[in-house]
Amino acid sequence: MPQVMSTAIREFEYRPDRNELYVQFTTGRKYVYLDVPAAVYRGFCNAGSFGEYFNCYIRDHYDFRELPS
Repeated sequence: MPQVMSTAIREFEYRPDRNELYVQFTTGRKYVYLDVPAAVYRGFCNAGSFGEYFNCYIRDHYDFRELPS
């Protein structure tokens, strides 16, 4: 799991066998994003701003569901 320094995102994890991206926000809410390509995850890991990358390349681009906290 990458070290996250963000005001919006606490942590994230990728499961390549399922193409699922798990994101926990600083609010405590957790989501899984479905069918996320590995290249998008790699871009997320290397982003200068996790929140900006998330908003541009993940949010509103992939189906998701909220997970219990």
